[in-house]
Amino acid sequence: MAPIVPAARTVSRAVSSTVSRITSAATRTRTVPMSHIVILGAGTGGISAAFELRSKLDRSHSITVINEADYFQFAPSNPFIAVGWRKRKSTTLPIAPVLRKLDIDFIAQPVARIDAEANRLELRDGSQVDYDYLVITTGAELAFDEVPGAGPKAHTQSIITVDTAEQAHAEYERFLKSPGPIIVGALPGTSCLAVAYEFICLLSTDLKRRKLRHKVPMTLVTPEPYLGHLGLISVGDSKGMLESQLRSHDIRWITNAKVTRVEPGRMFVTELNAQCQTEKEHELPFNYSMMLPAFRGVAPVAAVEGLCGPRGFVLVDEHQRSLKWPNIFAAGICTHIPPIEDTPVPTGVPKTGYLIETMVTAIVHNIKAELTGRKAVARGSLNAICLADMGDTGAAFIALPQFPPRNTNWFRTGKWVRLAKAAFEKYFLRKVRFGMAEPVFEKYMLKAVGITRLER
Repeated sequence: MAPIVPAARTVSRAVSSTVSRITSAATRTRTVPMSHIVILGAGTGGISAAFELRSKLDRSHSITVINEADYFQFAPSNPFIAVGWRKRKSTTLPIAPVLRKLDIDFIAQPVARIDAEANRLELRDGSQVDYDYLVITTGAELAFDEVPGAGPKAHTQSIITVDTAEQAHAEYERFLKSPGPIIVGALPGTSCLAVAYEFICLLSTDLKRRKLRHKVPMTLVTPEPYLGHLGLISVGDSKGMLESQLRSHDIRWITNAKVTRVEPGRMFVTELNAQCQTEKEHELPFNYSMMLPAFRGVAPVAAVEGLCGPRGFVLVDEHQRSLKWPNIFAAGICTHIPPIEDTPVPTGVPKTGYLIETMVTAIVHNIKAELTGRKAVARGSLNAICLADMGDTGAAFIALPQFPPRNTNWFRTGKWVRLAKAAFEKYFLRKVRFGMAEPVFEKYMLKAVGITRLER
């Protein structure tokens, strides 16, 4: 594919204020001498893309980040917020001041429409932003509506965002006054399955500290065909180790579980066998429940003709480029990755933080290559690292690459994982606070153990 030659163009973009970097109606016009790169989303993928692009490209290229919220949230800490072990202020950071120091524009409002033909975005307030390259890192929409009665607007809690994690904590505080059965798990099609194990063990530990655990029967409800599948056909001995963890916490489980509906204090679950036939029908009582949802693409991205698959995830090639639109790239949860295997109840493939960063690094190298007249050939290694705090211990895995067969297939538990996750939270937030892409010591420390962002 021939490289895209950036042309000078007039870009209409929103005037940014000192806090949110935008007003609802005003626009400004300037001539872009080289290329204008727009990043949709400011989560792990978007913020990493902004930092890496600025570190790799000279300042003649302009970068704009567009995000609905004006803050960055460290999503892996949301389970702690839900049990009251963290506060919002310790896991979020304002975006605009960080990006301003790097000469990156920031617009804090949602995109209403993507006009891929015209290389233009329409924002909610009616203003427009033109781009030469578009990097989509929007994350996903939460599909609670696929199961009647599920979700924080109905009868179960969520910890996917910091807002819903705070709501889950408020509900947990009410639960503590009248404890009873707890159900934690995942709805059909969920991909972030490891979070369910982490959260139910955190709840168990917190209840033990409060001397209330004996009043709370706990059940894990998961679409996985067996414990520790994780949407990855296991990593190392994740099956045995996670089963051991649940036993040590006196937590029961139902696998191959298809949640069909939720009513106040009551969850209806169909348990399937390996032949996809009904094995048993369950009607489970609960006083508190947190169920992870399936994901689908966000509406403005899913609406672009030829950009996405059936569930609205961006279809990309091995270089993270759109299959139809050569100047659009995508990374993270918003990208289409098919399930590794068919399971009786659908499960998705997790997109861990480090895996997302490998996608981002490939995108940055490919955009830089095209801007300098070279062919885009970089491919992310799709290596995965996961740290989970289980309350009184922790679980970690390294999958190189994430998809089997693997060169490294490693899973361990231990108290050291709790310390490692706490340290990583502080380290990653520090990277965001100071606008760092990939510090040299991080790059070479991981390289020493065979973990790299780009495929060799």
